Amino acid sequence: MRFCCSAALIRYSKHRFCDVMGSAGTEVGSCLRTLSTSRDSAEIVHALRTLVLYLEDDVFTRPHYTHAVQMLLSAHWFSRWCEDEEIKKLWDELFLKGPPDQTLLLLLDTISSTEESVGLERCVSVLEKFLSAGRLQVLLWSRCEVDGACSDSPQLRETVIGHLAALPSITCNHLHANTPDAFLPQQYYPLLAASILDTLEKTCHALRAGQDCSLGFVAQVLGKVCIQGYSSQIFETLAPRLSSLTRVDPLWQRVTQRLLEKVPERCTECVITGLIRSLSGAAAVSRLMGNLVVTNKKAQFVLTHKLLLQQYQHPTLLLKSVLGYLALDSERRTLLKQVLRSVCQVWCNSSAVKHTSVEQQLYVSKVLLLCVALLHHSEIQELRHEMLQCMLGGVQCRLDSNIERIRRMGMVVGECLSQKLDTPGSQLKFQYELDVESREMKSLMESPSVEDDEQYQPDTSTSLQAESKAEGSAGQSAESEAGRGSDSELDSDDDLTPYDMSADQEKKKSAPPRYVRDCLEALMSSDDAERVELSLQVAEALLRKNVKATQEVSVQFSKVLLHLGDRYSTPHFHTLRQNAMVALTVTDVKPVVDYWTTEFYSLNYNLRQRLDILEVLALSAQELSEPITNKPTGAQPISAVTHREQCDDITHWRQIVEKRIQSKTRRISKGGTQSVKAVPNRYAPVAGFFFFPLLRSYDRPQVTFDLLGSDHLVLGRLLHTLGLLMHLAVNAPVVSQMGRALLDFVWAVRFHTDQMVRRGVMFAVCSVFLSMPAENLLTELGDDLMETRAWLADVAENDCDADCRSLAVQSLMLLDRNLKTQLKIPDMET
Repeated sequence: MRFCCSAALIRYSKHRFCDVMGSAGTEVGSCLRTLSTSRDSAEIVHALRTLVLYLEDDVFTRPHYTHAVQMLLSAHWFSRWCEDEEIKKLWDELFLKGPPDQTLLLLLDTISSTEESVGLERCVSVLEKFLSAGRLQVLLWSRCEVDGACSDSPQLRETVIGHLAALPSITCNHLHANTPDAFLPQQYYPLLAASILDTLEKTCHALRAGQDCSLGFVAQVLGKVCIQGYSSQIFETLAPRLSSLTRVDPLWQRVTQRLLEKVPERCTECVITGLIRSLSGAAAVSRLMGNLVVTNKKAQFVLTHKLLLQQYQHPTLLLKSVLGYLALDSERRTLLKQVLRSVCQVWCNSSAVKHTSVEQQLYVSKVLLLCVALLHHSEIQELRHEMLQCMLGGVQCRLDSNIERIRRMGMVVGECLSQKLDTPGSQLKFQYELDVESREMKSLMESPSVEDDEQYQPDTSTSLQAESKAEGSAGQSAESEAGRGSDSELDSDDDLTPYDMSADQEKKKSAPPRYVRDCLEALMSSDDAERVELSLQVAEALLRKNVKATQEVSVQFSKVLLHLGDRYSTPHFHTLRQNAMVALTVTDVKPVVDYWTTEFYSLNYNLRQRLDILEVLALSAQELSEPITNKPTGAQPISAVTHREQCDDITHWRQIVEKRIQSKTRRISKGGTQSVKAVPNRYAPVAGFFFFPLLRSYDRPQVTFDLLGSDHLVLGRLLHTLGLLMHLAVNAPVVSQMGRALLDFVWAVRFHTDQMVRRGVMFAVCSVFLSMPAENLLTELGDDLMETRAWLADVAENDCDADCRSLAVQSLMLLDRNLKTQLKIPDMET
């Protein structure tokens, strides 16, 4: 609720008015009557000069100044005397030499309540001069002096603080586009920060002179600015200067620490976070904050819990500064060990792995590694049990995850903890691909530096140049000596031209098979690694070229390929095998697809083989869905549409659906949306053979396969495959039945705890909304329409996985579009 500063000042003035006595008060009253009633410019000038002379007298400034300034700011008075230059000069002087707190409040109150006029322009101009004349420093310092800090009422004090912190908002809300640059946050808050620095400097001088000071007002202003969201603007100026001053002067350290202690509790988090983000090392944080984390419970909660475990948007540099600050002092190291215990509990919690985002898990993993890196050997031995339990439990629950990034994260942290525990003969070692994220995590275990980054470093450019020149001269002398040595060793054979053998190839002992049955036999019974490799290399081409021969042995060939293992470490084995399986599927569709879908739920298959079946079905459906360009007569060779490589990730499938979503999104600059044109393809007639058998036995657990239980990796991939099969069946006659069955399936697993499964659910829902006709979709949803919308909205807002949230938003957009299409609601072009 907005507080009227003029009313507060009037009440305060009336409180003090009863104490005004003597001739000075009588003369001031006479001047005020002259200003309000006289029409003579000479009398007005005399009255203004008299009031300016009394600005240093408390008898005038407290009880009469507010009334005088309100009279000068009134519209009828200013319109009467606005043309007189001498009156305007005295008018400005009365504002710029008066009490800064009252002046600021009256000017801001007048600006926010005055319509566009000459008087408003004059007030804005005076406020600019007020800021540029350094009156903010005067205001702050007047409240640091003990007498000034105790003389105001709490109500007036709070009003002044609020207007100081919100000056850009107050002025911009009324002036809009006419706001001067000096009132914008980019310029005002650095000016306020410079004023705070100037006040702190005066405080240091006063303390050296034996004068008492109070920093409560300045701390409240700082907290108010930070809690309004401008901590970065103010600490951009404050933090580097304070870091430099506290490095050489202990009194500055004491003053800065006292300033932070006086910050109101509700503003502590904003101030501390903004300060640490603007500093460049743990040593600087320690100098400015001292042992605040020990004495202030709110600061302790923020630094040891909230910044490390509840939030995860902060950069790694902030984590290094916070944890390094805890490690720099013996009193604070107890809190560092407390942080490590808390982080260990969170990191090894399997529920946290399932219900927190990957980004937050990465953040907590960095905190864990930094804590461990800062511990001394004796502290590691003290915390050995907690670290060991954290390592064993945390690594295990991450290795069980279906998300590769989480698994790699667990392996990296497990290796680092195992190395730090220094367990002889039992250190963990994993095989994984080092990416940028893994390298960054490993680098956190290096000996951390807690010094400031801005510390002076000697200029080594001259020494580097000298070294480079020395190395260059040494290299030249070595080359000349080598040249002289080589000249002496020349003989006549060096004149012969070497024979080019770059195109030579190793002669194979076996010839590649030329017929489909020979290829099948080689893969079934051969113990010759070279013959197996040659058979795999030519298998795809043979199967696509000899259609009739392939159809005779398609199921038998599929069985051999499904059970074929990489016994000889054949190069590109998985890609060659997968390409051959896809070639079999597209050549003899129904028998082979029936075999794949039957074997998917059969006994005695490992997860890798079941995932291979899903990948082959997806790639085959994608190839069959390509438009038919001509009508072949008889058995013609079937060529691959695109080159495929083995890909365990489902990213490429999502890209396909994403293009469809973009094509259905209406943009004003591009005109209306274009629907997918129906063209003949080989997939539409057989889409049901791919799709429905995969839904046949999902709820029947087997001894070696529990799709709805522990094998959630396969469940997630199955959902993605069904979504792709649904998407490719757009415009097919069977698409409505497929959509109905898929919605029933995903409805049963929509609240699964695994992120990969939930991603698959949202991908499948997106595919249904994209592919089903609007009228059929709404008919199928029926009474569940509102529940579906509520569920999608909840996922879009609260799911811990970013991909799930994104897909839920896209599903809501598609559902709304289908509703508008069916109900004939026109799009709102805004």
